[in-house]
Order: sequence, then C-alpha cells, then structure tokens
Amino acid sequence: MAVLAYSLGKREINQHFTIKNAKLISLVVVILLLVFHTASRYYGGGDSCEWLLSRGRYLGENVWQPYGCMMHKYKSIEAKTCLAEKRVAFVGDSRIRQLFYSFIKIIDPERREDGNKHEDISFEDESSSVNFLWYPEANNSMKERLISWTHESSAKPDVVILGAATWSIKLHSGSSEALQQYKVNLTAIAVHLERLADHGEVYWVLQDPVNEEVLSDNRKMITNQQLELYNEAAADVLNSSKRNGRSRVKLLAASRQAAMETITQSDDGLHLPESTRNVGAMVLMNSVCNKLLRPIDGSCCQTLPPPNLLQKLSACFFLGSAFIFLVLHVLGNNRHRRPVPPDVESLEEKKPATAAVPLGPKAPFQALCRMGIIMGYFYLCDRADVFMKEQKFYTHSTFFIPLIYIFVLGVFYSENSKETKLLNREQTDEWKGWMQLVILIYHISGASAFIPVYMHVRVLVAAYLFQTGYGHFSFFWLKGDFGLYRVCQVLFRLNFLVLVLCVVMDRPYQFYYFVPLVTFWFVVIYGTLAMWPQILQKKANSSGMWHLGILAKLLGLLLFICFFAFSQGFFESIFSVWPISKLFELNGSIHEWWFRWKLDRFAVIHGMLFAFIYLVLQKRQVLSEGKGDALFSAKISNLLLFLSVVSFITYSIWASSCKTKTECNEMHPYISVVQILAFILIRNIPGYARSIYSSFFAWFGKISLELFICQYHIWLAADTKGILVLIPGNPSLNIMVSTFIFVCVAHEISLITNDLAQVVIPKDSVALLKRLGAIGLFSLLVLLLTRGSQPTPGA
Repeated sequence: MAVLAYSLGKREINQHFTIKNAKLISLVVVILLLVFHTASRYYGGGDSCEWLLSRGRYLGENVWQPYGCMMHKYKSIEAKTCLAEKRVAFVGDSRIRQLFYSFIKIIDPERREDGNKHEDISFEDESSSVNFLWYPEANNSMKERLISWTHESSAKPDVVILGAATWSIKLHSGSSEALQQYKVNLTAIAVHLERLADHGEVYWVLQDPVNEEVLSDNRKMITNQQLELYNEAAADVLNSSKRNGRSRVKLLAASRQAAMETITQSDDGLHLPESTRNVGAMVLMNSVCNKLLRPIDGSCCQTLPPPNLLQKLSACFFLGSAFIFLVLHVLGNNRHRRPVPPDVESLEEKKPATAAVPLGPKAPFQALCRMGIIMGYFYLCDRADVFMKEQKFYTHSTFFIPLIYIFVLGVFYSENSKETKLLNREQTDEWKGWMQLVILIYHISGASAFIPVYMHVRVLVAAYLFQTGYGHFSFFWLKGDFGLYRVCQVLFRLNFLVLVLCVVMDRPYQFYYFVPLVTFWFVVIYGTLAMWPQILQKKANSSGMWHLGILAKLLGLLLFICFFAFSQGFFESIFSVWPISKLFELNGSIHEWWFRWKLDRFAVIHGMLFAFIYLVLQKRQVLSEGKGDALFSAKISNLLLFLSVVSFITYSIWASSCKTKTECNEMHPYISVVQILAFILIRNIPGYARSIYSSFFAWFGKISLELFICQYHIWLAADTKGILVLIPGNPSLNIMVSTFIFVCVAHEISLITNDLAQVVIPKDSVALLKRLGAIGLFSLLVLLLTRGSQPTPGA
C-alpha cells in the first residue's frame, strides 16, 4: 500500500510539473527579474561603487561582503601596480591614521606602525607615495591645506581620504555649539573638496561607533549619539555640494557598518580592531583600483567594456536567424514534427519508436533563435551591469546540507532498471547526475577551500574521464563504427555550447577546461582504436591473439601518457604551436592545460582497460548479470565489497590528513582509480543494487555537460569566482530561483544541441566533407583575426 501511494505521489507531482511548464515559468521569472533590476538601477540610482562604500555584511569572521557586488582582495604587487605614479593623502585624526596604516600594509605587508602620534607620516614605495597628515579637526588648518593643493602650481594628490569629529566632540565636551561650528567649517571645506575631486578622488570617512563602556574618562563625552549627529551633518553638507546632480565627494560608510559588529573587540573603545580597519582599507583599494586593474572577482566599481567585434557579429547572427525564422513562420512553412506526448514519469518527451522525422527548414532557425535568447541571458548575467554578484564563503553547512537534501530526492525517485547489466545506460546516467550535482554544490559553496572535500571532488572529475574511456572504448569495440559522421557528431555535441560561449562571453576555449579535456581524450581514444590494425570484438572472438593486440595498443597509449607526463618541456612545446595554442592557452600560457591534463592523465586509460576486461568477461559468461543475481560468487562478492568499503574509508582518512593541495595532487593520478573501482563494485555486485536506479539523478546525468558549462555564467558569476544574485537580500530564495532557471536553461540547450547536430552534421559523406571544409576556413579566418589580440583582463 505504501509503495502504491509512493508511486502515485510521484506521478501526481510530475503530471502537473513538466519540464515544458518549468521552462515557461523560468522565462516569466527572468523577464520579471530583468524589469525589477533595471527599474531598481534606474530609479534607485544605486551603482556598485555606491554599494561598495555604503553597505555590506559579514559572511563570516573577517569576511566582508559589499551589497550587490564582489570585493577583490588585493595583493601587494597589484596594489603597487594600481598606485604607480599616484599620490595618496590621508588627512585627519588617529582613526584616519589607523586606516592609513591598514592601507599601506596592503602595499607593504611588512610595514610596522612606527610613526609618532599627532605627527605627519610619509610612505614612499618606488613610484607611489602615500602620506598621513595630522589634522584632528575639520577647521581652518585643514581648509588651508586643501587650498594649497588646489593651486595650479602645487602637486595635487590623486586620492584624498579625510575624516574628523572625535576631537571636536572631546575638546568641546559634545556641545551643540561645537556641532554647529563643525557644520560651518565643513561647508567651507566642501568647496575645496569639490575642486580636488575634479582632478582626483576624494573620500570623506564617516565616524565609526565607539564602545562607550570601555572609553577612558577623558573620552566619555564621545558617545554614539554624538557621532551619529556629526555623521548626519557631514552627509548633509557634502551631499548638498553636488554638481550636476551627483556628489563629487564620496562618503565611506562601509567601515562604520562593519565596526558596528566588531567595536566590542576594541581595546580602548575608540580605535577599531585591526580586522575591521582592514575592511575599510580594502574597500578603499577596490574603489580606487578596480576600474584600472579590472580583477574578475572585483565587480564593485568596474565599468564594463563595450562588446568586441566578434560579440557584435554573434548578436547580428542570432538576430538574423530570428528574422529568418519569423519570415518562414509567417509564410506558413510548417514542416515540423508531430507533438510527442510527454513521459510523465521522467518529465521528458517519449521518443518515437521509428526513426526521427527530418527537421523542416524552419527548425534550425527556430533552434538558433532560442539559442540567441539564451545567450542574451548569459550576457546579461555575467557581462552586463544588470544583476548583482556576491563572493563565495565556505561553511560546512552550506556544502553538506544541500548534499543531504539531494540524496533524499534521489532516493525518492528510485525506479526499476530496464536492464541489469553492469554500468548500464540508466546507471551511468545516474552516476553522472549525482556527481554533477555534487560538483555544482562544491562550486557554489566554495568548498575547494576545504582540502578533504576538494580531494573527493577530484575523484569525481576523474570518474567522468573514466566514463569517457569506458563509454567510447565500448562503442568502438562493439560497433566498430570509425566513420567521420560519428566522430563529427561527438565533437559537435561536446563543443557546440563552449564554442558559442567563447564568442559571446569573450573567453578562450581552455577557460572551459573540462570540454577541451574530454575532447582531447576522445580524439586519443579514436586514434588508438582506429589505428591499424583495427581490432573489434568480432575479430577478437575468432582468435584470442587479438586480445593481446588490444593490450599492446593500451600499453603504447600508457607509454605515450608517461612520456608526456614526465617531459613538461616537450609537452609545452607541442601545445604552444599556433594554431593549436589557441585551443589550449589561457592568458597566454598553457600551464592550466598542463595542470588539468596531468592531474587525471591515467583516468581515461583506466576506463578503457576496465571496459576491455569487463566485455571479455561478459563474452565468456564469467559474470552473473541476471536480475537479482550477485555479480560473482558469494565469497568473492563479499570479499570485494569488504575491500571496496575499506578503500573508501582509507581514502577519506588520507584526504583528511593532507596538508596541501599540491601534496595530494601528486598522489591523485595513481590512487583515484581505486575509489572509482570501489564505487563500481559496491553499486553493481549486489543484484538488487543493479536492479534499481534513481531517475532523479539520471535526469540530471543526461544534461550533465550542459550543467557543468552553464554554471560558469548563469549560476555562478564573474566566471565562477562569485555567485549570481537575482533576489537580493535573501540568499536562500536567490539560490532556489537561480538554480531553477539554470537547470531549465541547461536542458533547453541540450535539446537545441541535438536539433542542430542533425542539421550541421549531415550523414552524406560528400556533403559532410564540404561542410567541414567551410568550417575549417571560417575557423582559420577567426583565428587570424584574433591572433594579435590580447587576452581579456581577468580571464
């Protein structure tokens, strides 16, 4: 009875929530979000610079998150590059002196706070100059200093940071007359600040709160109420000095907001703890430097570059396709497939039993039109200043709680398998699906910072490559289809989305590292097995000697891998040759390709060898693959299961004991296969385990490649460095909405790729060769056009 209710419950859910309905809902949500964010920018007047300086929150200890944008953590060399030939002046009291020290420690981390109190302090570094000027009150002395800078003959500072109030409160015991005089003095000063802002950047630092309980007796009059009055006065005066509707003097309020949570850690109740001062200094560095250095993980205060030529051409191409589609639609050219009823259980369309009807002339333009709309969404998410972005922050709960959630869903959608062979199609889809979901959670939670999780995810990536070797070897061994059509179909399905993104998002091919990796290994597998003599299962059945031939080929491939792995110079010389280098370089270097290739260099050959051994054993009927039957005899099955569990536990203990990623990565290529084999045995030895699979995980497995690629720009942000924010102020709801849209987009791209593959890759050999020639000439033209171009900053 419970089983019946469970089955009916799932059918009821899927009956009303099909993938088609989900996509319609996601389209409506995207339109509403676009309207909301555009209206917020237009009417709210907020930009990422204002957000950086004014609002934010702590994600964790000492990790500051500005509202709506990402703050880059500047290193010494970056700060020196940004501030080269610049003069920076900090003007104010002891609190500004604290900010000055935190600022110069970004430039020179070894700098000590050894300056005398109540005196000017200078810092010179190669071509940059940062000075602190002691002016504890906003009075005539400060005004005279500013006037001297406004004279044409004087050397004006490029950046000025000012702030003062506590001394005015202290010296006049918090009197109302002192506050009124403060307003008068600041009004006179504001004129000169505006003039300085014409030639540089000027920041007025609002007063941080104090811990009144800890203040010494001679500072008791400095209360938070007084500081709030002085901050309101400063904001009123400086905002009233706007020119052309915009203030030239920027108010730094973010450090004040950060201090509200940390002032209790202050030693004297007045001066901030070092971690909070560092927040203010890093906010300033981002405000000054982001627009110059354009760090990819520093979206605050960045002006976006205009689209390049290829991006404009791609937009014209998609618009042209949409226009042709509309023309054909109006003309009534409606040769399309009959509607196929949805499969309620899998949320998919049932595939017709007969061969697919050829697509009509309108279908490819319709597919390109849909692709153009999706690429527009990609561009708006990660290349336009429409949606917000935030940085990642890892906690154990943000990684493990979603894992438990998806595991429960996976169990809820358990189904009976159609076949019970080892690593059948349903099971491999399930395997790819849950691995992809784990990798997605790993990326969005920033779990790479936790080495044990990092190492386990490295095994999942190796398992993908293992499946690449297993799947392609099995196909070629059983089918013997080495034709050009099959090769082009595989290469198109692997690379179509990435090649479009390279143009639309202005990123190199190697940026989407997994696709170059699986493409390279597919070509290697094809070359190994297609090379004379071509040894197939049919030929091997006639003579066992052919098995030795396959083993000899695999041994040759292993030697090839080892030679490249231990000859980095030769490896780099091969892949640095133009035009091959255009496929494997990232920021002008192939180091990333070398790292990715070397890390999982044996995974594919392990998959090929496993496929060979399994298919030979299967042919000789050594394995029991009947429904409910254990794969081996009871003793062997129990022994292998025990060893598999032990290997899992041993690996987890080893991964937890690793001190550095480099140390772990050295061992990874040699031991990852043990974990992969252990999982396969645990999943397949018991007959009942082979008889079921999770349709939930299998569904995601069918679009795993699209999910992996799409996450770069429409789930994560800033090319995976941050998180896309569609719903500001509510992280949980934001993740749910962005995930829903992201999954719908990935599924739609999968359908578009399948539709276009039928059109782009014809079965006729002559037509295919002509098309390949045209594609080759076009690719050569694009490579020549981009040969002299510089890598995109931050890529």
